[in-house]
Amino acid sequence: MTEAPSAGASESGSADRHERGPEPGAATVRGDVTAASERVDRWFARRPAVALAALLPIGAVTPLFPVEVGVATFALGTLAVGMAHGAVDHLVPLRGAPDVSLPRSIAVVSVVYAVLGGAVVAAFFAAPVAAFVGFIALTWLHWGQGDVATLAVAGVGHLPSSAERWLALVVRGGLPMGVPLLAHPEEYRLVAEWIVGLFLVDAGAAATAVNPLFTPAVRIGVGVGMAAATLASVGLGYYRVGNGRDPGGWRRDVGELAVLWAWFLLAAPVFAIGVYFALWHALRHVGRLVLVDPEAASAASAGDAVGALARFGRDAAPLTLGGFLAVAAVGVSVPAGVAAPGDLLAVSLVAIAAMTLPHVVVVAWLDRRQGVWRPGAGS
Repeated sequence: MTEAPSAGASESGSADRHERGPEPGAATVRGDVTAASERVDRWFARRPAVALAALLPIGAVTPLFPVEVGVATFALGTLAVGMAHGAVDHLVPLRGAPDVSLPRSIAVVSVVYAVLGGAVVAAFFAAPVAAFVGFIALTWLHWGQGDVATLAVAGVGHLPSSAERWLALVVRGGLPMGVPLLAHPEEYRLVAEWIVGLFLVDAGAAATAVNPLFTPAVRIGVGVGMAAATLASVGLGYYRVGNGRDPGGWRRDVGELAVLWAWFLLAAPVFAIGVYFALWHALRHVGRLVLVDPEAASAASAGDAVGALARFGRDAAPLTLGGFLAVAAVGVSVPAGVAAPGDLLAVSLVAIAAMTLPHVVVVAWLDRRQGVWRPGAGS
């Protein structure tokens, strides 16, 4: 197993061959790629989606719980897998391109993280409301980006054009970011006030500052937009299936959309995001990284899930710790200080925002190498 199975496999297929030695026969390689891809998709995407569906009854009662339950869930999810999912970014260029050395891979990604992460933190100090809105938009983009990449790597056939994949991105990213605003605006607003309040000396000013974000017009606009985008995406997929595309991927897409709509409509926002981050988004990205690591992918192709995860965990451990140090650094630097669970959540989200922007850049580079947004011509 030497490469990620994707629309752009021809671009990245020689990545890391220097780590492996001579290639086996082409038929063997294709078989390994298929086996690894199918197992990774099952382990890191399909089974977690079923698990989230099974958790819907629990999610439905979480609005009755104190918000601190959601904060604790978010913290556990971040500790378990959320922080680790981006902690192998320094190795992505090495494994995604044949001409990138390990020192260059680490150096380039380190500079990207330092410059862009620092800019995000500076933005929160300078204009916290605008930075919060930017973080929501960036997360919307990135979580949609991750889901579309998962579908592309799995080889679904009902999203054959770039426009259809971008529409799917809008839907997939908008479910965790937009639907809670429609269904649970009070808790959504509370989180916004916690984050903005970290950077304001006057504690009461945060509520006034975020008022324009939570007007009925904004909520209605987001709700109508999300419903229209979902129907358009599902309808276009159905049209593609009617014109000869494999219906399996479309049925999967519709099923996952139904689970996500139900989850974010029913569950309290902080709890919903905490579970989704760990069980859905982060795991899917971990699976994708397994496929671009030759050793982890070989373990996956052999059915060794523990071996694949152990390899990923080894690579992710140092920078996972670095991520928690970044949270601590933000905590000691904010003017308002950290005195309550809500403050801790807010600090964590600001630190995650600082790591998300460079992470999006790295993932976008991998998307380009794998042809996620450039499906085959003539589709």
